[in-house]
Amino acid sequence: MSDSDDLVIDGDAPGAPTPKKASGLAALLPNLLKFVAIGLGAVVFIVTVSVITFNILNRGGRAQTVIPSAAPFVGARPQFQYFDGIGVIRANTRDPLPYTVVVNMAIGFDMGDNAAHTEITARRLQLHDFMLFYFKSKTADELRPENMPRIRQEMLEHINTRILNSARAREILFTQFDVMSMH
Repeated sequence: MSDSDDLVIDGDAPGAPTPKKASGLAALLPNLLKFVAIGLGAVVFIVTVSVITFNILNRGGRAQTVIPSAAPFVGARPQFQYFDGIGVIRANTRDPLPYTVVVNMAIGFDMGDNAAHTEITARRLQLHDFMLFYFKSKTADELRPENMPRIRQEMLEHINTRILNSARAREILFTQFDVMSMH
């Protein structure tokens, strides 16, 4: 044997054509599928961990702040003296098909505050006028029972800032509050 003879180890004859490697998309497809599978796996893992963490932190969706129903630290409710001389207020709402509102209310002020009673009595007609226009400016949806705390707060603020001078209304109670459809 001479130095120029090729030594064939894998059994192929010299000069035999070598198989072509896949080119283009066929060569890229297995790698592409591998990266897509890794990406989808990562997304599923991240979403799973996020959902589990969120549920653990929120304790399954329950509120984190628990308000005790009977708190021992709540003091006695203050007693008020009430003025109910405003009379029954009848008004129509501002809905396209108006509802009729019939309201009778009492205004609470500090017990024994004779000056407040005198001022509220003297401003009875102004209070009636305010209540009449207050209810005329509302819709039936705004006068739903679940909105009563907000309605009471708005009325107290208006009465204390715009109608009364030295007296302070502390509470508003409704002895009648009817919203009736006229159709």
